[in-house]
Amino acid sequence: MNIIIVTGSAGLIGSEAVQFFCDKGYTVVGIDNNMRQVFFSADASTKWNRDRLLQCYGDRYIHHNADIRDQEVISNIFKTYNQDIRLIIHTAAQPSHDWAAKDPSIDFSVNANGTLVLLENTRQSCPNAVFTFCSTNKVYGDTPNNLPLVEQELRWEIAETHSYYDRGIDESMSIDQFKHSLFGASKVAADILVQEYGRYFGMRTAVFRGGCLTDPSHSGMKLHDFLSYLMGCTMTGQPYQVFGYKGKQVRDNIHSFDLVNAFYHFYQNPCRGEVYNIGGSRFSNCSMLEAIQYCEAIADKKLNWSYAEPNRIGDHIWWISDVQKFKDHYPDWNLTYTVKDILEEIFTTNIGRWCQDMVLSH
Repeated sequence: MNIIIVTGSAGLIGSEAVQFFCDKGYTVVGIDNNMRQVFFSADASTKWNRDRLLQCYGDRYIHHNADIRDQEVISNIFKTYNQDIRLIIHTAAQPSHDWAAKDPSIDFSVNANGTLVLLENTRQSCPNAVFTFCSTNKVYGDTPNNLPLVEQELRWEIAETHSYYDRGIDESMSIDQFKHSLFGASKVAADILVQEYGRYFGMRTAVFRGGCLTDPSHSGMKLHDFLSYLMGCTMTGQPYQVFGYKGKQVRDNIHSFDLVNAFYHFYQNPCRGEVYNIGGSRFSNCSMLEAIQYCEAIADKKLNWSYAEPNRIGDHIWWISDVQKFKDHYPDWNLTYTVKDILEEIFTTNIGRWCQDMVLSH
């Protein structure tokens, strides 16, 4: 039996991974205890996504309502499948740097300690398995804010004098001696652990440092997943607030399918302790102001938004991932979704639910 373990399996990237590998004939073991509801309220619950996966895939999807920090429970799961485990896709996390400041202990225990539990159980039960980890560009802290930026009408952009960054930010940027946010710090710890298990123990591990990850299945909330939440606010009339940088801060956005497909390419020809910046790159990126314009055009509605100072602590002014290193290693992998593609899919997938919410609210 070929087993894929996916943590955070009812979340955005996790559920995409479940679908991707179940469709390829693998048996997927999901680990998800709906902590997203604890972090962000009942509206962020992923129970609906878990139930959908169970209904769609039957015996090919085995769900465990488990906490990745629980050493005994996680150990029993790994021992059950043992050498049948081919790949671990670790997406479970506390994902918000705003929330992390409210409870640093829980943030660190989930992001860092939970990752250690998974790595050590992989080493003990299935050391030949491939381990992929969803890290974040927040491990670079606010270092990118020192880049030479110029202000344009709708966005900040790299100055023409610094052509090195034409493709975006690569893995050579330092992660040291800058402000990270507490979320960024806990993800740094996990990031380094995944690298070290590859380099020290010779395990086949990879860190994927993503930025904005999204698709229509995301339970978008104010503190996490701005595209889904932004489109939802545009449709329903709910107020939206933009924090700092004149709304011209830039993010690249990667669809969950494109990210999981990158995991699959790595799985087929893995390295040891590798690090990749992964995101929409120059192919798929936007500023906040540009994203608002896209949403308003697609939904044919005006967003009720306001602007507030200051910016969020440790937030990036400009982030576009240079994905060339991954492309060099895996030339058959390509990005397939632009920002407009993603927003249009979010709109068409969720319009029925949003319209129902508007009726109920009245």
